[in-house]
Amino acid sequence: MKKFEELKDLVTSVENDAKAFYEKGNSAAGRRLRNALQQIKVAATDIRKEVTEIKSKAK
Repeated sequence: MKKFEELKDLVTSVENDAKAFYEKGNSAAGRRLRNALQQIKVAATDIRKEVTEIKSKAK
């Protein structure tokens, strides 16, 4: 559950950059947003692996 909480925090932390990019056209915020989205992708993959491991142990 810790990794899931970290993922939620990451999504929340990038919200201001998303608004700045989409609403104001701030290109630097767009770069930060892309970087954060890559981190989110990695975190989500880690969570998927963890879920698969837990399910495999349960069988």
